Amino acid sequence: MNIKNFVITFVVAIFGAFTGVIIYSKLSEKHFRIEEKPVYVDSRKQYASMPVSMQGGLPDLTFAAEKSVHAVVHVNVKGRVTYEYNFGNPLLDFFFGPGSGIRQETRPVMGFGSGVILTNDGFIVTNNHVIENADEIEVVLNDRRTFKAIKAGCDPITDLALLKIEASDLQYLKYGDSDELKIGEWVLAVGNPFNLTSTVTAGIVSAKSRSIQLNERQIELESFIQTDAAVNAGNSGGALVNTRGELIGINTAIASNTGAFSGYSFAIPVSIVKKVIADLMEFGEVQRGLLGVSIGEMNSDLAKELNLDRVRGVYVSEVVEDGGAKLAGIRRGDVIISVNGDPINTVPELHERVSRHRPGDKIEIIAIRDGKNKTFSVTLRNIHGNTDVIHTSSIFTALGVKFEPISEKEKQTLRIRNGLKVTNISSGKFRDAGINVGYIITKANRVPISKEDDLRKVVELADEGLFLTGIYPNGRIAYYAVNLQD
Repeated sequence: MNIKNFVITFVVAIFGAFTGVIIYSKLSEKHFRIEEKPVYVDSRKQYASMPVSMQGGLPDLTFAAEKSVHAVVHVNVKGRVTYEYNFGNPLLDFFFGPGSGIRQETRPVMGFGSGVILTNDGFIVTNNHVIENADEIEVVLNDRRTFKAIKAGCDPITDLALLKIEASDLQYLKYGDSDELKIGEWVLAVGNPFNLTSTVTAGIVSAKSRSIQLNERQIELESFIQTDAAVNAGNSGGALVNTRGELIGINTAIASNTGAFSGYSFAIPVSIVKKVIADLMEFGEVQRGLLGVSIGEMNSDLAKELNLDRVRGVYVSEVVEDGGAKLAGIRRGDVIISVNGDPINTVPELHERVSRHRPGDKIEIIAIRDGKNKTFSVTLRNIHGNTDVIHTSSIFTALGVKFEPISEKEKQTLRIRNGLKVTNISSGKFRDAGINVGYIITKANRVPISKEDDLRKVVELADEGLFLTGIYPNGRIAYYAVNLQD
């Protein structure tokens, strides 16, 4: 073979080998590799759950979900709300005083929320704001049975209410222990958001003893469990449960700039729920033990001023005369760090621990004074300054109304010396008598009325009815006869 033929043969062999390698690599890629393609996700069609392959490390929440959905109910309410319109008529204002152009209009309203069955015979807990203005309350069970419910009691301060339906052998949730909840622990929110019945969402406990200034009443009691479980309109009054299916909170509020869930929700801890519901069942009213102090949060500047080694406890800014704290020896400037052995570092924590007790109960307070720990035994008192049990008169409850004291400015504007303003009217004796929101009672059965206790005493002594004298904010004087008979 000459050199020329050798070279040609060598080149052909090399080319053939190279071609074979390329063909083999392509075949291998085709048969043994997964072709990667770009994935386009339509945001309107995303699934709300993770792929099965990603759930291996998460807890099994199916037991808790199955146990709780049958004990959570749908609460539908019908009621009426009175709106005020100010026509701003300068002629009326000139002759009859400011506000004479105000007109009132009552409109029907409908609402919905959730509730949790607590007993097999039909006691149900929900939020007070769900049923506050209700004339009719309807409860729908998970099996679609429907019942008319009555309001057995309510507590606006904690935003809790107790309903009762006539039923038996109901599935209910048992109380868990909200004190044992850990930050990061998995929880389920069960309710009826947007009227979607028996909806379950999951999240973790984000924080405890959280206050969001939701309650604008004189006595504030907020110590929420914060979670990132999705909660929306309709979830109010529903259950927050742990992985064992135990009730550890009542879902109440969300933190949102839009009115829809934005990442955080808040639930009333079961430690508060148990106490409130027990009182409503036994007395018809919450027996709230008061410490008798005004308190504030500690900060680094205040801790430095008090020569504390670190920021802790809550600061006593004022002590109520003849209150339990003062009689026990607590002073202004003390720093409360413990209640019955439980550490206290925030105002909501102190409120929550004290709220578990009734008037007459003794609690042990540890406070720092002059750099030293001092122990005090405090006997809690009720809002009237004594240790008596407060019983709600069934007749007074039947009025279906809420009040607030009038301001000094209102007294001067209306030229009255005393009065008690009607701030809310639900179904009851006042609505039947035609009384509207804003009415200021100055006399009841000829007795001057300045506060709610004044009216309560008159109602309890009345035989058949009330004769009310009063005035509306526009200056119109009005008289009403209220029938107290069933």
